[in-house]
Amino acid sequence: MPLVAVVGPRQSGKSTLLKSLYPKIKYVSLEDPDRRLFAREDPRRFLSAYGPPAIIDEVQQAPELFSYLQTLIDDTGRAGQYLLSGSQNFLLLSQVSQSLAGRVGLVTLLPFSFNEAGVSRLTADELMFKGFYPRIWDKHLDSAQWYSGYVQTYLEKDVRQIKNITNLILFQKFLKLAAGRTGQSLNLSSLGNEVGVNHNTIQSWLSILEASFITFRLPPYYRNINKRLVKTPKLYFYDTGLAASLMEIDSARQLASHPLRGALFETMIVNELIKKNFNRGQLPRAYYLQDKSGHEVDLIFKQQNDLLGIEIKAGETTAGDYFDNLIYWQGKKLIDKNRSLVIYGGRENQPRESGRVMSWRNLNQLARL
Repeated sequence: MPLVAVVGPRQSGKSTLLKSLYPKIKYVSLEDPDRRLFAREDPRRFLSAYGPPAIIDEVQQAPELFSYLQTLIDDTGRAGQYLLSGSQNFLLLSQVSQSLAGRVGLVTLLPFSFNEAGVSRLTADELMFKGFYPRIWDKHLDSAQWYSGYVQTYLEKDVRQIKNITNLILFQKFLKLAAGRTGQSLNLSSLGNEVGVNHNTIQSWLSILEASFITFRLPPYYRNINKRLVKTPKLYFYDTGLAASLMEIDSARQLASHPLRGALFETMIVNELIKKNFNRGQLPRAYYLQDKSGHEVDLIFKQQNDLLGIEIKAGETTAGDYFDNLIYWQGKKLIDKNRSLVIYGGRENQPRESGRVMSWRNLNQLARL
């Protein structure tokens, strides 16, 4: 591709990655007000001054660049002309996707995975509370303080850049209520009623969270022949530490007895498995499965015609009912018992008649998803 873009949430390590991989390529960040003004007022001269090749960081700060980039790369036809990075999802920005369609290779960089963070010394509660943003781990920062500053920076910079929201206090209330719904089916009207806005506003605000990699929607898996399957997506935060901060959880000890501990554990595991795909340069084909009678499988990965069904349980001891929903869908011939897995909060892996039980600490043993 003539352009390669590394996208992901603010502070996920995009700039560090690009500068360490390509130390000899000219680097420019549009966080710098002078360079941002230069790029916006004279994009043609800016691109001439910086490359190619060049790394342009936080490129979404100057959307004027994209049409000029299109002309430039079409004229030369060379691969690898610019490396871009941004804390917004370019696929969700219409002016970018139109200019760069077929010209840009996208790489998604989320916060640390288990292996990158090195989680062996921590309990699940400590890990969920700390979250996975690299700076917290690298600088040994107090996570509660860091997330408080992150939210303020996000509200003041990113939100206003994507959409001019006049009532930031109301938007912050929405953020906190959304965090309390991580791992749950998304009900726009219910969320809107609690925030005090209509469901169209909630839809618009959710698109902001998705564009800036704060949340994502896990779609339901359904087939046209089965009209009893639930077709509402589930909402997840990309980071449990951020979600816990927005829930006003102040310590790992408080999290241990919190009513939403199970939802945060599920959020952590879903993210870890999705990161395994993104870190291999693959888009995750991930879903959840539920019928209108409540038989739910937390996570489904589709591989050709093969489905891997995963139930996620926060308990540290396996219980007899952990496989109930997987067994139900095995009976419907949708999931095979050899592709049925329970990930739980304990330490041992166990083979069972209806599938496998795997410790959350051993997710690196899942070779493919």
